[in-house]
Amino acid sequence: MDIFDTFLNAEVMRRTFPLLLRGLWITLQLGAASIVAGLVLGLGLAMARLYAPAPVRFLTRVYIDVFRSIPLLVLLIIVYYALPFVGVRLSPFASAMTALTLVSGAYTAEIFRAGIEAIPKGQFEASAALGLSGRQTMADVILPQAVRIVIPPLTNNSINVVKDTALASVVAMPDLLKQATQAQALAANPTPLIVAAAIYVAFLWPLVALVSRMERRFAARRR
Repeated sequence: MDIFDTFLNAEVMRRTFPLLLRGLWITLQLGAASIVAGLVLGLGLAMARLYAPAPVRFLTRVYIDVFRSIPLLVLLIIVYYALPFVGVRLSPFASAMTALTLVSGAYTAEIFRAGIEAIPKGQFEASAALGLSGRQTMADVILPQAVRIVIPPLTNNSINVVKDTALASVVAMPDLLKQATQAQALAANPTPLIVAAAIYVAFLWPLVALVSRMERRFAARRR
């Protein structure tokens, strides 16, 4: 058996490709839901860390540091396998989304915080001089500028979230990797795993290139 029959078997591809597409759809759903939830959580955490009372700022900083330190796989196993001991049972999708959101929210919070702190203080002073409230200043003046700054790192973080969805296979989540693993076992051939890797690359490579392009464009504007 040559290398093509082993890793790029056309017949195995034909039989398993529909299964991989179903797994890809679930991966995209999980990734999109986790990214959106992580953005909302991250923005809330960033605002709390910057402007909340001191005790809340301290707790927020602890949360961010802890969830940036804990491995996602460990958190995923805790959510899916440990929480049932205290009566909290989540589906594989909910467990994976919860773990991804908690970790993504911590990283997103730091991205938003850096973006807000990069806005010159004169913007705050000018808003106050115009009589804008704190909420108006943040919503109409600061955040629109901060979002433009943090788009490249946020996009990069979103790519990492999509890649991390592959870990959901450990909780029987029928994502792309899980489907590829099952197809590989049924076909007794590694071709489905190679195809799954190619699908990840085909989907994420343009996003990686987009991030690089945005980073170069923002760097040129700063110069």
